[in-house]
Amino acid sequence: MSESPPNTSKAEPVPSGVLIRWVWRDYLKQHWKKIGLGLILMAVEGSMLGALSYIVQPMFDTVFIEGNRGAVYWVAGAIAAIFVIRAGTDFGHRILMFGAGLSVITQMQRDMLRHLLTLDSAYFHANPPGTLIERVRGDTTLANQIWMQVLGTAWREVVSVIVLLGVAISVDWRWTLLAMAGLPVLFLPMIGMQRYVRKKSMAAREAAATLSTRLDEIFHGVDTIKLNTSETHEENRFSAAVNGYFGQEMKARVGQAGVPAIMDVVAAIGFAGVVIYGGFEIIDGEKTVGQFMSFFTAIVLLFDPLRKLANISTAWQAARASLERIRGVFTIAPTIRSPAQPLVLEDRVGADVVLKDVAVSFAGTPALNGVSFTAKAGETTALVGASGAGKSTVFNVLTRLLDADQGAVLIGGTDSSALDLADLRALYSVVTQDAPMFDESLRANIVLATPDVSDARIADALEAAHLSDFVARARGGLDTPAGPRGAQLSGGQRQRVAIARALLRDAPILLLDEATSALDAASEAHVQAALDRLSKDRTTLVIAHRLSTIRNADKIVVMDQGRVVDEGRHEELLARGGAYARLYELQFSEE
Repeated sequence: MSESPPNTSKAEPVPSGVLIRWVWRDYLKQHWKKIGLGLILMAVEGSMLGALSYIVQPMFDTVFIEGNRGAVYWVAGAIAAIFVIRAGTDFGHRILMFGAGLSVITQMQRDMLRHLLTLDSAYFHANPPGTLIERVRGDTTLANQIWMQVLGTAWREVVSVIVLLGVAISVDWRWTLLAMAGLPVLFLPMIGMQRYVRKKSMAAREAAATLSTRLDEIFHGVDTIKLNTSETHEENRFSAAVNGYFGQEMKARVGQAGVPAIMDVVAAIGFAGVVIYGGFEIIDGEKTVGQFMSFFTAIVLLFDPLRKLANISTAWQAARASLERIRGVFTIAPTIRSPAQPLVLEDRVGADVVLKDVAVSFAGTPALNGVSFTAKAGETTALVGASGAGKSTVFNVLTRLLDADQGAVLIGGTDSSALDLADLRALYSVVTQDAPMFDESLRANIVLATPDVSDARIADALEAAHLSDFVARARGGLDTPAGPRGAQLSGGQRQRVAIARALLRDAPILLLDEATSALDAASEAHVQAALDRLSKDRTTLVIAHRLSTIRNADKIVVMDQGRVVDEGRHEELLARGGAYARLYELQFSEE
């Protein structure tokens, strides 16, 4: 546990070939029929530019110059057919590629969330929600948009270039060489520009993640901001993040715009040379006006797909930056995982929980130091101690939200690390102080993932958690929205929803982190009675801050600085006059 948790803020450079193979294998391959048909339609669309430039020669020489009336109809029909085919193929490939792209992005987002949920809690402590939201939403959206642009547009433009180049060469290969003479000049600037764009695009994605983090913090802590009149401070922090994103994004866009601009300069040189050289040949009668116009049309149309291909090469660098960040998340593996051949706990209900010499440290600082105690089945074991004594760390070790550096946790005599993670966590019903809620209905917050819950069981849980009256008064009953993070509920109501959730889960081991801390005296009495009934014949561990709530516990484990310093019943501990007695006297004097 001494190692720093993984962080996604930096992604190692990944070769383009590796990224392309990964995207194809995991996402694009399953849509190969749509993509294949889309590419065929793109090829047809791209070839229409060549057909258009080719038809220019008979239009000028046969129709305009020779005055052949019969040719007017077939030339006009050919031009109309070119545009109709172009329109149909463009519409078809856009629908196909959009459908494939949308499927890819949704699958990628699902896969990312599924993978993120397997990672250790330490990972989420090191990476703020805004950063992860930007990974799941921002990076996947941007990468997919550009990727589909690269995949689709590049093929169509390549076909256009090949066909147009063929038309130009068929007219005069020397004119073609002259027009293309400046292209080699592009290579070195393009290589440098691509590296620049990739670097700035990566910086822009990092800045976007910072921006999302700032927004998440502001919206999450809006009441704290208002109460501390720190609106201006937060505005300044957000403005700094916006400016950082703007600067990096603009640099990336400037880099992307640079290559097409260079391409236009090259085109200007080529066009000037062709007009001079070809113009004299036409004047001398060696070439016809129709041939020149056909060639000129082909070259004019040719430089547009060349510009787009040059633009695509820099756009790929932006997509590559996002794909690297996405792939970087997938390469992070959880350290806490189920064993290859998990054991099955035979007695789930009558299971003692035993900690044996458990030690945990964070960045070299001990959080638990040789903690050993037994929580017997059917009894309530309370953990008490000052803040930082290690009580919450014990809960995290029990549920394997983190693993101990040494020692073991035994449940019914079986090492918890030998159990499947889902089976292990199914043993626990947990109620914590913060009572986390989701922006869904009361029913959804109470039921969560508990399967096959009847209305009668929900009603029993509501009654036991002293929540029935509130639900009856609520306008929507159980369908009343809880609001973002339960904002529509009071602290006591959130706590009672969490207790109803634990009651409904009905697991053999209860973990209660001051479960009644947010309740008034009347509600606390009802809920405590419900918890007492629920604790019967179950292993119950309670983190207690108010010692008055655990006076009747079967065992009280006293912790200090990550160690167990005493244990026993309330009266025994008071009689010994140790750490527990001092805590009790301090609370009694404060009360």
